Amino acid sequence: MQVELRNPNTIMKLSKLGSFHQSKLSFLRSFLNEFKDWEYKKDSFSLDENGYGTAIYSFKKKDRVYSLICFANRINDDERSDRVIATKWDAAFTLYDGVPAQHDIERLKNEVPRQEVGRLSYKELTLSRANKSVRVFNHVVESLSNGKQPNIELLKKVGYLYRTTAVYGSGKFGLADRFRIKNREEINGPFRLEMMLVYLVRQFTFDQVNHIARFRNPKNAVNLDPKICKKLGIGNSTGLGMAPFIVNHPTLLNNWIMSREIALKKIREIKRVNPKEVEIFKRSLKNSIKNITSWNTESEYQQKKIDSLLKNIKKFLIFMNKKFNFEVDYPFNEIYLWLEKETCDESIEYVVSIMMEPFDDIVKPLISQMSSEEDRYFNIPTDRSVKDLKNIIEKRYPDILKINFDKKENYKNFWFISKNKEEPRYANRFEEDGSELEQPLAIARDIKKLHNKILLSKDILTIDKFLSQNSDLRHIVRRAFIIEKFPYAEIQDNTIGDKVIPIDMLRLKLSFFGALKFDPRSDKWLRICMFQGAPLPQELKNFDQQWVYNF
Repeated sequence: MQVELRNPNTIMKLSKLGSFHQSKLSFLRSFLNEFKDWEYKKDSFSLDENGYGTAIYSFKKKDRVYSLICFANRINDDERSDRVIATKWDAAFTLYDGVPAQHDIERLKNEVPRQEVGRLSYKELTLSRANKSVRVFNHVVESLSNGKQPNIELLKKVGYLYRTTAVYGSGKFGLADRFRIKNREEINGPFRLEMMLVYLVRQFTFDQVNHIARFRNPKNAVNLDPKICKKLGIGNSTGLGMAPFIVNHPTLLNNWIMSREIALKKIREIKRVNPKEVEIFKRSLKNSIKNITSWNTESEYQQKKIDSLLKNIKKFLIFMNKKFNFEVDYPFNEIYLWLEKETCDESIEYVVSIMMEPFDDIVKPLISQMSSEEDRYFNIPTDRSVKDLKNIIEKRYPDILKINFDKKENYKNFWFISKNKEEPRYANRFEEDGSELEQPLAIARDIKKLHNKILLSKDILTIDKFLSQNSDLRHIVRRAFIIEKFPYAEIQDNTIGDKVIPIDMLRLKLSFFGALKFDPRSDKWLRICMFQGAPLPQELKNFDQQWVYNF
């Protein structure tokens, strides 16, 4: 039996993409698998009695070393903010290429805590900062200093001791440009170094609370139980800065989605599933209920999605345990068809992720296909005809062509770059100034504009001639020829309409990072947790591959 890949015009709707969940394809999970045989070391830990100072951690294999340098800083409570306008943080971090000398550490001590206004060198690969979850952090230190473990229920509600507010890479603020490191085999997958930084920061947070507790009460203090450490991750506050990424990197987006869709297709095409594979799937699904029921949010929008997910997964478990026989031919195809008929997008995509758990032989080869040398596809085939372009647009953007951009609700918003932080922002063009600075992120509107122009042009006109008369449409002509080869390259929605929910764009990207527990704080920013349940560095040699469902 051959299963078709799912239709991009359906899958690439924001409501669908905003229902994606982490999977074995997610970057933090593939990072752990790829670095599990590297030598982990805490190289330096020079913190004072209050936990302020410098610490260094490293991963090493043969002659390659990556070092995380941590700077823990004293700040006042009123200086602590997750907003992008913040200028001080509880801790700042950089991932250094190699082993830093003392003069490197002194240089970075002046630059890294300053973040955007600091300046880094090509030896620094990624940059980040983080703030304590003060209530949880102080509770953990107080408990450990008194010789007891912290309140598990409190930790469950938050899930982390620190949350990052940005992780930068790829040349920002003087960091190493991608071309310097892109050919390194160990970091060939997307965002490997960013994942490494966040993972090592997680370990720093555990070491810091243990250190402060011991200074506070040397005789009675205990270390945080490793089992509790595993239940904690690193939080993250993420805003609109992440959203344009998936618009600006169409071939990369395609490769992420395509890998997921190919995995689903191949799993649905498996005629017979062995008992071990069935057991891994069932166990992962059942254990995942813990994740859903411990997912806290103040967002009414997200809570409705969680309630629906929990209801539908329980319904699916009943169906699977009482009515479904895995000895039928193509069992996962039958399961998928049942999900489509009986449940919602959130539940469908949740189970699709869990379907991958038993099938390393399918998933692992796809991980290596999730990067993209994007500049290879920037050239516009100028010898092609307007007729070719028209056919591509009508095939690849059928729903977008139905949008009427003469209606105000369909062009209500605009994307721009903030002056102070050079970060993407989103505003109502009828209520706020600045629409003349609009960024070219309204792909649906531009596709419609291009199509209207094409309808007035001769079919035999070549693209070079067309562009000589319509140079303002060059960017969207390029995108149309990209999507001809990369069917999942484009969001099939209007990103400036009044019905768009920007956090769907954030959640799409974060699901591929491997985030858990999306917690929207508005329609423009949210909090998440990363590496919650992950093995500790000393456990990487041999760990449970389904850890994300088993903590």
